[in-house]
Amino acid sequence: MRMVFRWFGEGNDFIPLEHIKQVPGVEGLVWALHDIPAGEAWPLERIKEVKRQANQYGFHIDVVESVNIHEDIKLGLPSRDQYIENYIQTIERLAEVGVKVICYNFMPVFDWTRTDLFKEMSDGSTALFFENAKITNTDPMELVKEIAENSHLTMPGWEPERLKHLTNLFRQYEGVTEEDLWKHLHYFLEKIIPVARKHDIKMAIHPDDPPFSVFGLPRIMTSKKNIERFLKLVDDQYNGLTLCSGSLGANLENNVADMVRSFADRIHFAHIRNVKTFENGDFIETSHRSEDGTVHILDIMKAYYDIDFTGYARPDHGRHIWDEKCRPGYGLYDRALGIMYLWGIWDALNKEKEA
Repeated sequence: MRMVFRWFGEGNDFIPLEHIKQVPGVEGLVWALHDIPAGEAWPLERIKEVKRQANQYGFHIDVVESVNIHEDIKLGLPSRDQYIENYIQTIERLAEVGVKVICYNFMPVFDWTRTDLFKEMSDGSTALFFENAKITNTDPMELVKEIAENSHLTMPGWEPERLKHLTNLFRQYEGVTEEDLWKHLHYFLEKIIPVARKHDIKMAIHPDDPPFSVFGLPRIMTSKKNIERFLKLVDDQYNGLTLCSGSLGANLENNVADMVRSFADRIHFAHIRNVKTFENGDFIETSHRSEDGTVHILDIMKAYYDIDFTGYARPDHGRHIWDEKCRPGYGLYDRALGIMYLWGIWDALNKEKEA
């Protein structure tokens, strides 16, 4: 297991690289050019600048998250071919600096969805929260407004530049079914995977978060059955997964440890985090400790250990603790605690094996 840490870049993250450097076992940064609109090719000089910043602290930049996909590709519009060509240019430029994995998603309109960015917990910490009734009964524009008013920095996929076109986007998705989305994803993969193979970059799709429909939009990366279908669309080692325990774990029917074992050779990137789910469909993100949520992190780590996982892993969203000023879900302190919990499990498994 190779531990990495998500960093949003200078001027877009509260956490300096010298602080990340002090977290034991972190060898690389998970990064992106978040200000580049989806569909545009990333400038090579900007990519090289991130590499220069990382090199100063001995970090690699092997993993990119996310090279976002333009909605025209998801919608299957005639204009998608130009956006796919731009995506290919970005892959080629990322290869020039040694990138090995690209994490992306195929969620219509929204990236990960929450209704409260700073829900207070019983211990006084706050965390990302999903209130099912609020999604079911709320106009999405109201949620966008609320999120925008309560965050100084944007959430990935919720950038104001994208969301100002929200009404039109919803109109475009009227009548788009899950089968349509599968077809459009297949088209994208057939164009992209040969390029990724040529440049030795693994494409790693992220599951939908949460793993069910939001605001009536189709979602397809939601379950073991659907992941199996995805991997067969283009049955190639370079067409793989970012297996996110928190996203999939928001549905208690998903057994993430079983998925780790089932998809062992196609997991290129692991997101490891915990959530506590409730009978009404609500869920809140917790510490990484198994006992604090309903996702059994210990079982998941044991599964990664058993498959001899040598890919990249990062602690996913953390709580906001000790009055830290941070991006929603992306503070330093709780993610650092999470890393130590994950390493503790890994070290214990090593000792058990040696005994």
